[in-house]
Amino acid sequence: MSRPERQRPAALSSARYGRWVGLLALVLLGLITLNTILTPAHSASGLTPGTPMPPFAVPLATGALQGDADVATRPGEGAAGRRPACAERGPQILNVCQLYEAGPVVLALFVDAGGCQGILGEEQTLAAEFPAVRFAAVSIMGDRGALRSLVRSRGLTFPVGIDADGVLTTLYRTASCPQVTFAYPGGVTQGRQLLARPPLPALRARVRELLAAARARGWRPPR
Repeated sequence: MSRPERQRPAALSSARYGRWVGLLALVLLGLITLNTILTPAHSASGLTPGTPMPPFAVPLATGALQGDADVATRPGEGAAGRRPACAERGPQILNVCQLYEAGPVVLALFVDAGGCQGILGEEQTLAAEFPAVRFAAVSIMGDRGALRSLVRSRGLTFPVGIDADGVLTTLYRTASCPQVTFAYPGGVTQGRQLLARPPLPALRARVRELLAAARARGWRPPR
């Protein structure tokens, strides 16, 4: 990830992985789109329930920060990043570690396919209803300008990032659009992921279940 005031190497630059990273991401993106159109949601995988969310930090769609995703888990991890992803903090960064440190997380990964972007409206509605839950979304590749317009036109108040090279498709086993992950405070995934856009009442029920389960594990929202 590189900041506009000081250009530094991107976390996953083409110079390190070569053109094959971009090619793989495009292939995965095409498969996600095709799967969304043709395949029932139960055929997708996603993260295994009870496992930690893989750490990542990506630029916010509405900011000026440029660069690819940082997915490193330790310093100097080669192509994954020079710094651990959890250490990448700032006003123009969506950091999943920062989210789950603050409370339960609902994370939607999406691409520009069909009605996939509609999940953002559901998240916006529920973010107002469940202020203790951290809602966020990441666009897999896509056009930065169009994404900025989308965020602003919908008046989204939760963070929306952009994964410029599509590395999260592999990291999160993304095979449908949208793919919604629910996680406890601390980042452990809670139950199965949603692998299709659900009706709002169904999504609300899952968020309520997540919040209740987090409380049962001893978590309390800050006062």
